Amino acid sequence: MKALILAGGKGTRLWPLSRQHKPKQFQKLISEKTMFQETFERISSMFSIEDIYVSTNEYYLGEIKKEIPSLVDKNIILEPANRERVAAFLLFFAYLNQEDFSEPVIVLPSDHIIKDKDKFNKSLLIGKKFIKEYPDYILLLGEKPNFPDTGLGYIKKGKIIDKELSVYNVPFFKEKPNLEKARSFIKTSEYLWNAGIFIFTPALIEKLVKKFVLDNYQRYQEIRKNIRKSNFKEILNKEYLEMDSVSFDCSIIENYDKVAVLPTSMGWSDVGSWSVLKDSLSSPDKNFIKGNHVGVDSKNIMVYGETDKLIATVGVEDLIIAVTDDIVFICNKKDSQKVKELVKKLKDKQKFNYL
Repeated sequence: MKALILAGGKGTRLWPLSRQHKPKQFQKLISEKTMFQETFERISSMFSIEDIYVSTNEYYLGEIKKEIPSLVDKNIILEPANRERVAAFLLFFAYLNQEDFSEPVIVLPSDHIIKDKDKFNKSLLIGKKFIKEYPDYILLLGEKPNFPDTGLGYIKKGKIIDKELSVYNVPFFKEKPNLEKARSFIKTSEYLWNAGIFIFTPALIEKLVKKFVLDNYQRYQEIRKNIRKSNFKEILNKEYLEMDSVSFDCSIIENYDKVAVLPTSMGWSDVGSWSVLKDSLSSPDKNFIKGNHVGVDSKNIMVYGETDKLIATVGVEDLIIAVTDDIVFICNKKDSQKVKELVKKLKDKQKFNYL
């Protein structure tokens, strides 16, 4: 079994801490280790280092080698450009041996929180067993929701497929519902958060990409057959840059009828916004402080200071305050999903030094 860690994202919803030069997976958000290091150590308890691959781009190569020096170069897959997950998966497959195509692989993001490592490991073992028995399925891990998060995807739990393994089929997805819908979902036991963790065989995904995203499949074939040639980089750049930027969820998952979910409660969070990060690190009625802060009558706030600069608050409530060496960011906790709009405005104003 192989593992692929996706580490090329930009994490703009945690701006200004997460920036293009050092996005959230390379930030120490929850401990003295970066989220990428946390993810790598978590997965390495079940995998040998030879079976762990990392998908990223050339810009982050130095950071990855610095954080995990033991990771061998051949297991670091460098995308020439961001072409979404279908292309990233195909490039990963190009590096695999043919005998690996019938074996389960796990694909997981590098920037998520998982508090219960034992439940995570148990879920992977169950997932491996399920895909071994049902190789024509794609398996997702679904986290039991504990609040109505509008920034996440929701999976409906359908009929049982395997009672012993507690795996269910997936009849319905809803990506980022409005608050009313999200509230209705968590009132039942039928819906789970999509943790963005997949288990499948490369042989199945290769077949589905050929069916649903044919142009990408044909370009992948060119990449794979030339992988050991001297002009491989030239071919990779040409073919990969021409691939369609298509979401794996939209192009494959939503068009395939054999998708399954394994419900779990492993303390998962995608840390998709400042408010989610705050609630992951402290209870909703308490403050979370990291940095040089003094406050009076300040309630339910998150203060994240990257510098020694004093952050002083008086009589404020429900605020996110983040201070870097060049930016002071203040946001109402309930509006933290709108950070992407702010980042877009900075791009429109060509203030690229702040991105």
